[in-house]
Amino acid sequence: MYQAPTVKKAFQILELVAGKEKHPTISDLSRELGISKSTVHGITRALEEAGALYRDRNSKRYNLGTALFELARMGYARIDLKDAARPVMEKLMRATGQSVFLGIRSGSHVSIVDIVESAQNLKITSPIGTRVPLLAGALGKAFLASMDDKRAMSLIRSIGLRGFTGNSVTDPDRYMEMVDEARASGWGLDDEEYIQGVRAAAAVIRRSGQPTAAVWVVGFTPSMGADRMLDIARETRRAAEAIAKRIASHSFDGQKP
Repeated sequence: MYQAPTVKKAFQILELVAGKEKHPTISDLSRELGISKSTVHGITRALEEAGALYRDRNSKRYNLGTALFELARMGYARIDLKDAARPVMEKLMRATGQSVFLGIRSGSHVSIVDIVESAQNLKITSPIGTRVPLLAGALGKAFLASMDDKRAMSLIRSIGLRGFTGNSVTDPDRYMEMVDEARASGWGLDDEEYIQGVRAAAAVIRRSGQPTAAVWVVGFTPSMGADRMLDIARETRRAAEAIAKRIASHSFDGQKP
């Protein structure tokens, strides 16, 4: 079986650092693992740059970096989120007839972590793990609506508003008006702004008060007409609220929403 020696050694170093009461030095790591100092130095330097290790400038000793804790937090959050959200998403799909997506925000993107596909033959779908631009369609409005105007505008300026379709809103002031509307309603809408012929409604899911995830409904424009969008948006907001409550109460071990 093929093994990547450097990757294996990197994990050995991380495990040793994590298991030591007294934070080790390069010499300690080299001696205990039987790896040359030059090799240890190269691997620890790469781990430092990735944020997986932290080296104290004075003592020269290593401790685990914040990147590992962030990865662990995101991993646990994803597991809990999916368990809590799945029955609510299934109920939302039945209520709307459209595909329902669940995602976690990571910087300037939202990563899809679960999908309940529409029962219709013609439906919208996407592989789990797909990254959607934060400011694409309904998602951007929903997430930015959870921020104050200063922070929201700062994100718009730093990320930029892309013209995905002819309906995309690329003017920051107009986009902020739509964010204000989303803040008042509790949902963001997408009228063929991200993909031509596709509409969506999104609402953020709060964990410990923080809007780190979202649930959104996506369908082709003919099946999500203007007369239905308001109802779909309301159902999406209710679903986001229900998921947040289930996470907060930990009441999702096989229970229905």
